[in-house]
Amino acid sequence: MATKPHQERVAIGKSSTQAEVAVIGGSGFYSLSAGAREIHVETPYGPPSDSIRLSEIGGRQVAFLARHGRNHEFPAHRIPHRANLWALASLGVRRVLAPCAVGSLRDEVAPGDFVLCDQFVDRTSGRADTFFDGPEVVHISTAEPYCAELRATAWEAMQTEQLQGQQQGTVVVVQGPRFGTRAESRWFASCGWDVVNMTQYPEVALARELGMCYLNISLVTDRDARREDGGPAAEASDVLAVLAANVDRVRGLIAALVPRISTDAACECASGLHKARV
Repeated sequence: MATKPHQERVAIGKSSTQAEVAVIGGSGFYSLSAGAREIHVETPYGPPSDSIRLSEIGGRQVAFLARHGRNHEFPAHRIPHRANLWALASLGVRRVLAPCAVGSLRDEVAPGDFVLCDQFVDRTSGRADTFFDGPEVVHISTAEPYCAELRATAWEAMQTEQLQGQQQGTVVVVQGPRFGTRAESRWFASCGWDVVNMTQYPEVALARELGMCYLNISLVTDRDARREDGGPAAEASDVLAVLAANVDRVRGLIAALVPRISTDAACECASGLHKARV
C-alpha cells in the first residue's frame, strides 16, 4: 500500500508517536479536527480501516480512526477490527472513545438521544473476534465490557453539554449490513434491550483483550423497525441525515470529555488478561 506524501509510515511496535486517547468514529463521523497529522500503521492483521490522524484536544494527544474508512468503504461485517485496535494500541492508546449510530428499541429513547451502553448482546457471526487463535489460549471476561470510569466521566460531560440520554443501556449487535425485520426488532425490544447496532462487537471485546478502557457513545438515529402503527422503518438515507445533523454534538461531547479523562485509570480494564490465560 503506497504511503501518501503527507503520511508517516509506522511499523508495529516501533512508533515514536504516542496518543493518550483514541476516538473511533462511526457512520457519518469521518474526521475529528482539521489539520490533523496522518500516519499509517502496519499491523499483523493487515491495514486498519484508514490512516490514523493525530490532533490535540484540551492538551491531550488524541488519535482518530474512521471505523468504516473516510469514504465509508467498509460495511459493518467487513471492518478490520483487529487491525484497528492493534494499530491504536501500538501508538500507546489506553482509552478508546467509540461513538456509533444505533436504532432505539424503547419508546423513551428518541432519535438525537445519547446512550452510554454498559452491556452488549452479540448476534453477529463469522467475525474475527480474538487476538488469541492459539497456541496461546485466552478466555477474556466480558461480564463488564465497558469501562465504568469512562462512562461516569462521559455522563458528567453530557450534563455540561446539556445532552439528553441515559448513563447505561444494552446494545444488541447484529451482523448487518441489512436493517432488521419488524419481528426481529420486536423480539429485541421484548428482551429488554435498549438499542441495536452493527459494529460494537467485536470491537469492545478486542479492546478488552488489549487492556484498553473502552467507552461506547451511542447516538440514536431512528426507531428501528418495530413500530406497531406500521410507520416507516429505518432507512440508510434517514439515518445518515440524522447523523449529519448531530455530528457537531458528538464532537462537542468529545471535546468536553477528553480533558476530564484521568491520566491514572482507577478501573480494572488493563488487568483483564491476568486471570484469562489458560
